[in-house]
Amino acid sequence: MSRSERIRETRDGGVVTLHFADPDRLNAMTREMGEAFRDRIAGLAADDSIRALVLTGEGRAFSAGGDLDMLQAKADQGAAAPGVAWRAIRDEMASFYRLFLSLRDLACPTIAAINGHAIGAGLCVALGCDLRFVAREARLGLNFTRLGVHPGMAATWNLPRLVGPAVAAELLYTSRLIDGEEAGRIGLANRVLPAAEVLEAARATAAEIAANAPLAVRATKQALRRTESASIEDQLQFEASEQARHFESRDVHEGLAAIREKRAPRFEGR
Repeated sequence: MSRSERIRETRDGGVVTLHFADPDRLNAMTREMGEAFRDRIAGLAADDSIRALVLTGEGRAFSAGGDLDMLQAKADQGAAAPGVAWRAIRDEMASFYRLFLSLRDLACPTIAAINGHAIGAGLCVALGCDLRFVAREARLGLNFTRLGVHPGMAATWNLPRLVGPAVAAELLYTSRLIDGEEAGRIGLANRVLPAAEVLEAARATAAEIAANAPLAVRATKQALRRTESASIEDQLQFEASEQARHFESRDVHEGLAAIREKRAPRFEGR
């Protein structure tokens, strides 16, 4: 399988679906897959016609996490030169994380359609999406401490913001796996569905997003991202500035006209 074949892309109008496409290995995350993923994301980021992205896995898993052979190689490297190799390992792991977290570079909303198990780095990628639709029977977990390693791929940054610091601490300390139902109860999942319905539901929500004004949707995503560090006064100013920009667009006139005429709007992103 070539590098590019490890990520499969399908498109329906303004909605793109990316598939982790190594089902025989439960979509284990390798550097080769990460590079293919980064390349796909870079191409999509340059395409203003894309209004939403869905990320899923082929086969029975979303992703079983980091490739065990890669992790073993890092453990062997560290054991062979303790106190010396850690800088090289640090830089390699940080660059590996960024391959998959490149999806945060997309201006459009992203939805993880977690069709099956999402473990370790596999769940970390899903945490980097804006929304998560989870199969009821899926198993999810951040099992880093059970492997004897510190969590990575922004797990300690993303998880507390989704489920709160206490629940995040429990999951990270214990490496406990949870099912889709519990993911919904703790706020990790937006929707919990039978596995066969996850992808269809995620695409339907992506289509709902795509039907809205793309300038406004993208600016809303930017605004939500800013709340990670902005004060309320700073956020108010940002919102007012973005609204002023959108009042200059054709889309706002179309949206208002559609409401008056009781019809669906036809946004052009201008």
